[in-house]
Amino acid sequence: MRYLIECSYRGKAFHGWQIQPNAISVQESIEKALSTVLKQKIEIVGSSRTDTGVHASQQFAHFDVEEKIIDIDKIAHSINGILSKDIAIKKILAVPNDFHSRFDACHRRYLYRIHQEKNPFWYEMSYFCKTKLDISLMNKAGEIMLKYIDYQCFSKVKTDVQTFNCKIEFAYWEQQEQFLLFHIKADRFLRGMVRAIVGTMIEVGAGKLTLTDFEQIILSKNRNNAGRAVPSEGLTLVEVGYKSL
Repeated sequence: MRYLIECSYRGKAFHGWQIQPNAISVQESIEKALSTVLKQKIEIVGSSRTDTGVHASQQFAHFDVEEKIIDIDKIAHSINGILSKDIAIKKILAVPNDFHSRFDACHRRYLYRIHQEKNPFWYEMSYFCKTKLDISLMNKAGEIMLKYIDYQCFSKVKTDVQTFNCKIEFAYWEQQEQFLLFHIKADRFLRGMVRAIVGTMIEVGAGKLTLTDFEQIILSKNRNNAGRAVPSEGLTLVEVGYKSL
């Protein structure tokens, strides 16, 4: 039987989603809790592999068990009782045995949050950037991105992907009270892609890069030409979409 978990987590406490040696990950934490509650070794497959410090308000992962779970809500409650305060299981759903949390996802949506006034209550979930930024220019850069599908220039160099193509549906900034919010939605994302995009857009907004420069960076397909990756604390995976759910 295959089941799908919907969860959320605060990334500061973890070295990313994926299991790795000598570091605490979200995947390992959930697997240990599931294995304890279900009294069998459980391995989960996540819909997205978030990096160290990145948050998720919506993340999915599937797992298999030998027998049907009788009381799903009770199992979810028990798992939440074991997990730390930094992870929450929202629900568990029964899905077809051929369902795949990663490959069946049709889109992902991320949010990057910036605050420009020093505030000790925001620093764990938002990036403090003092530089004055022109949002209109940054939004024009977002419009330029929609003309292309190859985003190798925003990908981490050491990656094992077969293609750098991503279909971006939207990429825009908005001011919401004290925060500058960057919204981006695509069918898939490359490693480090959103943080590199934001870092490069900040240079546009600060007047260090022109819109022509920004477009030439995309065309160059060279990560060295793009801006630095902004810190992870401002990034949140906010939505993973499936056609069948």
